[in-house]
Amino acid sequence: MNSIPPGVWNAIDYERLAVQSMDAGRYAYVAGGCGWDRAVAANRAAFARWAVLPRLLRDMRSGHSRITLGGLDLPHPLLLAPVAHQRLAHADAEIATARAAAATGSCLVASTLSSCTLEEIAAASGPARWFQLYLQPERAHTLDLLARAQAAGYGAIVVTLDASIQLASRAALAAGFVLPADCVAANLRGYPQSAPVALQDGSSRIFQGAMRHAPTWDDLHWLLQASPLPVWVKGVLHPDDARQLQSAGCAGLIVSNHGGRSLDDAPASLTQLPAIRAAVGADYPLLLDGGVRSGQDAFKALALGANAVLVGRLQIYALAVAGALGVAHMLQLLVEELHAAMAQAGCAQPSDITPDCLTPSC
Repeated sequence: MNSIPPGVWNAIDYERLAVQSMDAGRYAYVAGGCGWDRAVAANRAAFARWAVLPRLLRDMRSGHSRITLGGLDLPHPLLLAPVAHQRLAHADAEIATARAAAATGSCLVASTLSSCTLEEIAAASGPARWFQLYLQPERAHTLDLLARAQAAGYGAIVVTLDASIQLASRAALAAGFVLPADCVAANLRGYPQSAPVALQDGSSRIFQGAMRHAPTWDDLHWLLQASPLPVWVKGVLHPDDARQLQSAGCAGLIVSNHGGRSLDDAPASLTQLPAIRAAVGADYPLLLDGGVRSGQDAFKALALGANAVLVGRLQIYALAVAGALGVAHMLQLLVEELHAAMAQAGCAQPSDITPDCLTPSC
């Protein structure tokens, strides 16, 4: 049975302890992004550029972190990001993560590439759950995933559009990481996979290879018509894309550089957030994904325009260290850290958190 180990005082301590709980290759894969991990470092550095500005004599006795997001009433603005192949971290994989989400009232976003089926995850989770979708080469398979998600009680679809190319992290390559045989995409097990296409002489492994089935605007418009559930888009970094996606009818957007896994020189998600908020206006739902390691980080993201944040790697570190209990404890710590930041900044509720609450740290 998992237990909380000594030395966990803040949520970020799970990152330090995960090194001891995972073999070197698996840890390098989870911790790394792509290439030299510059985008991973940029996500963290972006938070360090801001400080929270304390205020005095504010009445905090009615303070809370409750939000309404996509029709959900949530106790806090911290969502569990879709992370693939969670069996890399723990034998119970996404089932453990779902149980932690249920115990803390958190919204879980389940990955298409999960180690457990979306139905198994739904059975273990609470009512606040969304399904992350990768558009499949065959539209019939995408339609089946949509129908399964709706039948399993997921409340929204989160389509990822920025991950057609995922280059390896040099750290993971150096550690000799290879995806284990038992880490399969359980949701896709019943769908015949397309045979690899032989490239002609002079063809590019990127353009004619990896990008062969990359989504286009036609695919997104089709999905918006086909989906029985509201569609959010994950992977937005450019304000022009944000405006177009808003106009197309997307329910909301997730500002994300895919945790640094797609483009090593991508800007930090937090850096792009204010411009995207300005592009879509004050009332359109925006989430921030990338680099969140503390409640203070969540506070900064809310101040710069996010309605909520997604927690990815920290979720996996906690899962590796202490299973479902670790993930629930990590979320509890994040919420308490957020409450502390809100209280000291004079913000009794999330709507009080504005850009004026921050000041440059240097």
